[in-house]
Amino acid sequence: MPEQLDAYDGFGGTIGRTFRSSEPWWPPRTEPPRDAPNVVVVVVDDLGFSDLGCYGSEIDTPNVDALAAAGTRYANFHVTPLCSPTRAALMTGLNSHAAGMGYVSNADPGFPGYAAELPANQPTMPEIFRANGYRTFMLGKWHLTRDSELSESGDRSSWPLQRGFDEYFGFLEAMTNMHHPHRLYDGNSVVDVDQYPEGYYLTDDLTDRALRMIHGLRASHPHTPFFMYFAHGAVHAPLHAKEADIVKYRGRYAMGWDQLRRQRLSRQVELGVVEPGTELPPRNDEPGEDVLAWDDLSADEQRLFARYMEVYAAMVHSVDTSVGRIVDCLRELGELDNTVILLTSDNGASREGNERGSSHYFRGRSPEPGKTHQRRDFLELDLDNFDQIGGPTTWPHYPRGWAMACNTPFRLYKTTTFAGGHQVPLILSWPRKATHPNSIVRMQYAHVTDVLPTLVDLIGLNVPTERNGQPADAWVGSTFAATFNDPDAPTSHVEQYYEVLGSRGYYRDGWEALTYRVPMTPFREERWQLYHVAEDPTELRDLADDHPALVAELAKAWEDAAWRNRVFPLYEGGGINYIIRPDTEKPFDEPVVLRPGYPTTERYRSSRLLAGRSVRITVDWRFERGDRGIIVAHGGQESGYLLYVDEDELRFLISSCGEEHSLEAVRLPARSDSVAVDLHSPGGGRWDVELRVNGEPAARTDGLPQLFSFMPFEGIDIGLDRRSPVCWRLYEREGSFPFTGTLNTVTYVPGERAPDAPEVLLEQARSVGSALE
Repeated sequence: MPEQLDAYDGFGGTIGRTFRSSEPWWPPRTEPPRDAPNVVVVVVDDLGFSDLGCYGSEIDTPNVDALAAAGTRYANFHVTPLCSPTRAALMTGLNSHAAGMGYVSNADPGFPGYAAELPANQPTMPEIFRANGYRTFMLGKWHLTRDSELSESGDRSSWPLQRGFDEYFGFLEAMTNMHHPHRLYDGNSVVDVDQYPEGYYLTDDLTDRALRMIHGLRASHPHTPFFMYFAHGAVHAPLHAKEADIVKYRGRYAMGWDQLRRQRLSRQVELGVVEPGTELPPRNDEPGEDVLAWDDLSADEQRLFARYMEVYAAMVHSVDTSVGRIVDCLRELGELDNTVILLTSDNGASREGNERGSSHYFRGRSPEPGKTHQRRDFLELDLDNFDQIGGPTTWPHYPRGWAMACNTPFRLYKTTTFAGGHQVPLILSWPRKATHPNSIVRMQYAHVTDVLPTLVDLIGLNVPTERNGQPADAWVGSTFAATFNDPDAPTSHVEQYYEVLGSRGYYRDGWEALTYRVPMTPFREERWQLYHVAEDPTELRDLADDHPALVAELAKAWEDAAWRNRVFPLYEGGGINYIIRPDTEKPFDEPVVLRPGYPTTERYRSSRLLAGRSVRITVDWRFERGDRGIIVAHGGQESGYLLYVDEDELRFLISSCGEEHSLEAVRLPARSDSVAVDLHSPGGGRWDVELRVNGEPAARTDGLPQLFSFMPFEGIDIGLDRRSPVCWRLYEREGSFPFTGTLNTVTYVPGERAPDAPEVLLEQARSVGSALE
């Protein structure tokens, strides 16, 4: 029987019930028909509407284009404006909030619509295929598990194998280093790797494993069908690509994003994915989302910004190569004709690189009061890294001007309810069942919640009506299978709400009302805009003043849908959803003793030891002259810190988004029993750092940048520096640099939080609220 749990509100109260399975749940398998098709669902992360050749791009995507030529392209397909919500809707056929994923799974504020894991009563897509006799495979990004459950001690009930996959290889979080992935999982186990081979690239590894899964099945059984969900890490940040792919695009983006948009729109009209006469909106100009004119940039800025887009194009190209390898495998097996292949994106292109992009993704998110960088400083830093951008020493993201171009012809980006946030490519190919002429484009409205009902309809699957002894919720999505071969089939999805980060939208029969959210402003003061998207797909003409009754009707429809789907409470923009955490996470604040030979401590557990607080790191060792190597490494090229010994000197450095800060090296005595690192957090995003040897002060530096939030992205290593190195110079010379002496334990003791830490400010707000009550 499932365990019944309280859903907490983050303020000491309960607001409902949720369920967690106390044991694995599997529906009985049925024998599939001998001619049942294979199914491959490919999701590309942060891919814009115009980024594929068959949707107007100049990027070379011949394999995807061939699928489109033999199948059907949907030009009016919509997802949610954010990754985890889209994936939850795809997996369940429910709206994202009803599936517990109104936001990314890294936030767990305690409300049912934001549970950060899929509901226990709802059969998932792989569970449905599995019940119909399919073998189920998954590769890549999952991002449907609370980050507090990602470690070896985590509850695996929301991991891929427990949600219906027979085999899984990938990463469970939002993103990872494509050259040196911080944490890969093979099934339910963490992959044990100290150092990746030279030239390693994650997309290639995922594709190799996908082919291995297919070959393993065929070696064992001649015709058991398989369902494969390939969720690419590309093209999400960090923008990492192989140098050979980057070279192919060198110089291609010197014309800039303004000209690229015009070129792509012209090509889209030729291809029929937008109607003739479609107008290109002006550059995005909303506050905080605005884009500079390319011609107003300096020559250095143009050169640097073009490099970012070259890397992005190379990533898209690598996805196409992966698709081609899977298609070739199916062709060699004689199974391509009877394989359903569906390819889409999880949201529109991302503006997370902000106005000017960065060679280090987290740089613009690092709270470093007291240290002011001017525009020219970062430009010079990134120009210094120019040839390395896209390689393993950087964590890049392009400026949002390129995201605007990638979303051509639509406005704005991921996380907004304008079309640029949620209108994405969808290609559906099934050669055996295609009766239409080649290269068909469909303009019927469809939504990500429709994908599961459509696959069930196309293939004729039986659907379990319960899970864990609880009745399943009815799908809100509806099949668009009729449109695959019938150009005149009406859309079956006539209305749909949108919400992410407080931005709202409601579509009904060719009209859309939406809001542009300004964080920390009253929701009721927001003005609803209105667009007749059937005639104005690029949302140029706001008709709200001409149709006030329709605006009121759609706004009311949005609110009704929000209540039905557990959208409330709306996110106000203050970041509180990241701060509120359940009491079950309190053990992560307790001290931990680590020993040589331990696997890397998982990212979230590691971050709780030091994020926004002081911490003491104590080393119990038996040092003798000549010993050398890594004592503690936490992080990678994204940011981190390192304690090591070289030439009988104790050395400590912090790498913050590409900039290194070191303490003065300490000459060690002939023997040492203990070393301590005190990271004191006085506030302002800084650490005062002191080294002690045998209990005596040895070196001190104040005001170093404090690592925060997702940083370091890679967890703690003892006795070596695994995978992506904190210090590349040291890595080139020494590799993972294992410690050669006697290292007994390393103990982390978390201390007081900084006075301006979010958790402290939240407690102060609660105290004020209690006093007022």
